[in-house]
Amino acid sequence: MTTISTAPAAAERTDPAAVRRGRASSDYFRLDDQLSPEELAIRDRVRIFAQERVQPIINDYWERAEFPWELLPGLAELGIVGTTIQGHGCPGMSRKAAGMVAREMARVDGSINTFLGVHANLCMGTINMLGSEEQKERWLPAMARLERTGAFALTEPEHGSDSVALETSARREGDEWVLNGHKRWIGNGDAADVVVVFARSTADGQVNAFVVEKDDQGNHPAGYAPERITGKIGKRAIQQADIVIEDLRIPAANRLAHCDSFTDVSRVLQATRGGASWEAVGHAMAAFEIAADYAATRHQFGGPIGGYQLVQARLANMLSELTTMQLLCDRMAELADAGQLSTAMASMVKMSTSQKGKWICNEARELLAGNGLLLEHHIARHLTDMEVVSTYEGTDSVQALLVGRDVTGISAFS
Repeated sequence: MTTISTAPAAAERTDPAAVRRGRASSDYFRLDDQLSPEELAIRDRVRIFAQERVQPIINDYWERAEFPWELLPGLAELGIVGTTIQGHGCPGMSRKAAGMVAREMARVDGSINTFLGVHANLCMGTINMLGSEEQKERWLPAMARLERTGAFALTEPEHGSDSVALETSARREGDEWVLNGHKRWIGNGDAADVVVVFARSTADGQVNAFVVEKDDQGNHPAGYAPERITGKIGKRAIQQADIVIEDLRIPAANRLAHCDSFTDVSRVLQATRGGASWEAVGHAMAAFEIAADYAATRHQFGGPIGGYQLVQARLANMLSELTTMQLLCDRMAELADAGQLSTAMASMVKMSTSQKGKWICNEARELLAGNGLLLEHHIARHLTDMEVVSTYEGTDSVQALLVGRDVTGISAFS
């Protein structure tokens, strides 16, 4: 009986060039081959910008916990701000193209991707979904050009995952609304020109959305007091704010016309949850690529570590989990474009990609050992940023309960 060995020869195992030639692509199932020419063009524009403009500077900004405002003109020129929004100066791209924006930006840095997600998906997305035509035209075009930046103020200190229980209040006084409350973890909340703030009406208890604007001198209105949150371990180049709202007066024209309950808020959250899943894919792709490159060039015990069984097993499992993430996101985009994506489906994808993304980043960090702790290798940034991704827009536990409710028909929420 003849046996055929599939094990590489000893010379091949210790040849770095051979390891490089055999290294798998992070798009192992060639899913990008299915992208349309327009989607490929968007992917490549964002990829080149991220690699050439963001990567050389981001570690320094991340370590100093400062946002690189210098990048905004270049981001505006990409023509991606507003992603799927139709009209009002927005690109009106497909869900998969929007996924490429998040994936390719996160593949280099999560902070810039979060800025885009907050500004375009959450703030602009809320105005687009819940605003009148006049309100859309009033705010969206300048935001699509990044002449004005946005924020989304839903989360409160005592109501993170339980956002439906928000306590910020709004009472009508003539042609104004008066808001009182407290918001926390609001990305870009200290610097944004346009902030969508959610508050509960004292008249009927329903949740409304209000647009808070800076004046022509760049000052926040009286009663809106943001303070940057410091000491974060992840997403350090994007600022989150703690915001005290005290007798903040908002013109009635700044109440979004089609936000009448938390159900309307939920529609926004469902539509934007996919962005976090695509971001997790980007971080995981970067982590796998960093680990594969490192395995090919790092020599220990007489050869590249990529030639050892334990390392190869790790890389194979990382790639398998990454491919699962990519397949989930691809199908999610298809369902969303077809109008068939449910809240539970979106929750399952967010839960799964967050868990797998964190695991892949941690595996890569361990494979790099001590070098994985250094910013110069980038993996530490992706790992800690994934901790943030797994928390915002619903933790893994909350997503699991949303799926569980759909499966059993029984709500585990009190």
